[in-house]
This record gives sequence, C-alpha cells and structure tokens, in this order.
Amino acid sequence: MRNEYRSHYVSELASVPEGSEVEVAGWVHETRNIGKIIFLLLRDHSGIVQVTAKEGTSDPQVMKAMDLPKESVVTIRGRIKKNPQVRNGFELLPVRVIDLNPLERSMPFEVTGKVPAELDVRLNYRYVDLRRKETTAIFNIQSAVLHGFRNFAAKNGFQEIRPPSIVEAATEGGADLFQIGYFEKKAYLAQSPQIYKQLAVIGGMDRVFMTVPVFRAEKHNTIFHLNESTQMDIEMGFADHNDAIAMLKKAFSSILDAVLKESAADLETLGVEFQKSRVKDVTYKKAISKLAANGSKIEFGQDFSRDDETMLTRLYGDAIIVKEYPTSIRAFYSMPNSGDPEVSNSYDLIYKGLEISSGAQRIHKPSLLIGALEKRGLDPKEFEFYINAFRMGAPPHAGWSLGLERITMKLTGSTNIRECAMFPRDRERLTP
Repeated sequence: MRNEYRSHYVSELASVPEGSEVEVAGWVHETRNIGKIIFLLLRDHSGIVQVTAKEGTSDPQVMKAMDLPKESVVTIRGRIKKNPQVRNGFELLPVRVIDLNPLERSMPFEVTGKVPAELDVRLNYRYVDLRRKETTAIFNIQSAVLHGFRNFAAKNGFQEIRPPSIVEAATEGGADLFQIGYFEKKAYLAQSPQIYKQLAVIGGMDRVFMTVPVFRAEKHNTIFHLNESTQMDIEMGFADHNDAIAMLKKAFSSILDAVLKESAADLETLGVEFQKSRVKDVTYKKAISKLAANGSKIEFGQDFSRDDETMLTRLYGDAIIVKEYPTSIRAFYSMPNSGDPEVSNSYDLIYKGLEISSGAQRIHKPSLLIGALEKRGLDPKEFEFYINAFRMGAPPHAGWSLGLERITMKLTGSTNIRECAMFPRDRERLTP
C-alpha cells in the first residue's frame, strides 16, 4: 500500500512486473562502490533488495546520493529489473534516493554480523540490535508463541482479563518483592497474578487467561532468570489438576503449531530444527527414583536441579509433565492430594531441560488454606482478604502459567534468556 515513503515492502517486489516503478524504504545494509557501478543493499523488516546504479545509465546525482554509510535510513524510488545473478532474481534501478535522517553517530557494532558483538553491548543498543536478522527472528518466533497461546485460549472458551501489577502485599508469600511508593502507602510490584485470576473464577468467569508482566526481586545472576518476565496464564473453574494438565498440553501443542507455521524462515535463520513433541506424564516420585538410578543425589522433598531437569529430558524426551510434587515444596495454595496429602495436585512442564510452566489445583476451602499458611509460618490474618473470597462460594479450580521468555529461549536455541526479552530487566540492567 503506497504512502509517502514506500509503495511496497521488499517481500512484495517479486510479484511486481518488470519495468514497474516502485518505492521502498528501510536501512542501508551494505554498499559497494567499484567505480562505475554502485551496489546498495536496502533492508526492511521483510527482506533485502539490491539497488544497482551504473555510470552512463543512472543519474549522476542519484549515484552520489547512494554514497551512504551502513544503517542510513532511506527511501528509494526505482524500476524493477530481472537479474537471475542477484538475490531474489531481480534488482532495483534507482531514479531517486533520499537519506531521511543522516547519521550523526557511528554504529556501535556491525549489524550484518560479520564482526560479532558481546551481548551486553548489543543490549545497550537494543534498538540497533533489533535490526540484526537473528534478533528479528527471535522476536518473530516469540510473536508466534503468543499467537499460539491466544489461539488456544479462544478455541477453548477462555476470556482474557487484565489484572493489576501494583499490589498491597505479597500475593504468594515470600520477601522477593519490589517495594514502591503509592501515594501515602507502601505497595509492591506483583510477583504473580495468581490471586486475581482465582478471584475472577470465583466471580463466575469460569475460564480466564492473561498475558502479564511479573516482577521478582531475586538477586540472581543466571542465564535462566529475569527480574521482570512475562507469564501466559490460565485459570479454570470446576476443574482439578488433571483438567488443567489437559489444557496445558493443548496450549503447548497450539504454540508449537503456530511457530512451525508462522516462523519456518526464522527457525532456519537461527539454524534451529524441532518437531512437535509428545508430552509425557510422570509422577515426582517416579521421576526422582529414575534420576537416582542414573546418578542424581536428589531425595524426596527436594526440587529438581538444572542438571536433574536436563537428565529428565534425556530419560523421557523433550517435553515432560512432572506431577504430584511434595506439598512442602509447592506454593501454600496448592491442593494436597486427597489420597496422599504428602503430595499435592501440582505439576510442571519441563521442555528441553528447562521448566517452562508450573501449575496446580488450588485450595478452595478456607480451613485448608488457613492450615497451609500456618504450616509455612505465615499469618493467616495477613491473607484475610484472600481467605474471605473462599468463604463466599468458591468452586474447585486449577490453572498454570507459561513463561514467555523461557519457552522462547528453548524454541530459538538461545543460550541466555536476556536474548528473549526485548528490553530485559535483570539485577544490573534498567536501560534502555
């Protein structure tokens, strides 16, 4: 669609008849001046096209205007000419070149990737790093993940809600909260939307989903953690953990379908191949028994280490749901199993050696909830608002959350989760 700066994206030019005049806009990816011929590669978000000017056939002013540094932002008008020797099978013969905003500073690193740059340097200039085809591919895939999640939610009758990110007190207990000033009060950034999706179900919405930021003030410095991350959550009423696990499998399948359908070229750019994985189920007790038989030191009541999660993938396959974790190591609101209260109706999805999702059936009876809080040394009075909600007709319910950056990390083959957050927040980074 023509506007002031372009008539076509690069990806649309293949269908334009030879000799047609078009206008494209983007960035100068590469230039090469060999005297009587100047080559310029123009890049937009959809691809790259070669622009070729020759002495004797091109306007000298146009050739002069093509003498631009890399990453200059330009609009170019030209005629389509078939040329089987260049990329795409055609080139653009320019009739007008306009530098829309002359560069005032040199680029902090080579966008083409010919000279590798450190991750921290790229994150310092993320707005430039996003021009790299590899970085673009990561966020194209992440967009497909979100599409897959929302498609799943729409097909299965979930209603989207938007909970707040500012809370009066810890929603899950614990002290890893960011405190903020809220007028004359103390407040915190939410570490989880848990309470709000439960309240929505108690309010009769029955099935809800959300995509929200969460904040954890944990002082870690790892390749797997962020202090602000994005969760894709569901909660469903009149359901137990088995119902929620079935929905988790559907969501995971929908996400993989979307990535394979929408982002095949991006996976190729990153050199990543994967096939849809059948999700296997195993109980926590069976999982630790098998881990122990293969050399792990894990014992009942301990959570999996990173090495354990990697080993579980090797033993069971790329995608595994571990269920019935010990009640003592799960969130206080996880429902104890009716047949064995030592374990809870909780579960995690581990994909390619990394936990990407966690969930449970929730305690919906006030007396059980008070007992669970007291066992963990928490004062039920501090959770009175939460408990009161269950005194007013709360149905059985269950849900889970999927970590957007974590699943993106595994689908893209990234080695650091900061690659998968557009503007990551970790212990040191607050800009850009």
